[in-house]
Amino acid sequence: MLGTARIVAFAPVTDVDRARAFYIGVLGLRMVEDTPFALVCDAGGTILRITPVGELSPQPFTVLGWAVDDIVATSLALVDAGVELLRFEGMDQDELGVWTTPGGERIAWFNDPDGNVLSLSQHAPS
Repeated sequence: MLGTARIVAFAPVTDVDRARAFYIGVLGLRMVEDTPFALVCDAGGTILRITPVGELSPQPFTVLGWAVDDIVATSLALVDAGVELLRFEGMDQDELGVWTTPGGERIAWFNDPDGNVLSLSQHAPS
């Protein structure tokens, strides 16, 4: 039924102006629409609705992620833009903060201004 339907992603935020500066200004997403209900962005062909909420308790797991071709270059660009990559105790992350899974995928995590956990992933060749 939904196998061919496009996904629409949502990111809850408490401050839309701060989120706009981050998602558009830092991450480089293209704004599609700005309404009182959501800041709508194009994230590589996926619609991302950055939605204002009154209160937010960020979850301790990834809520939104991007697959990238070069995780080191993308991670360095984020760090250069002032984004801090997250480190997790017990995970063997490299000096930049990138973890390599047993299957060869590489993952880095960071927070948006509201504490939502976001990620980058570079998938191993098939």
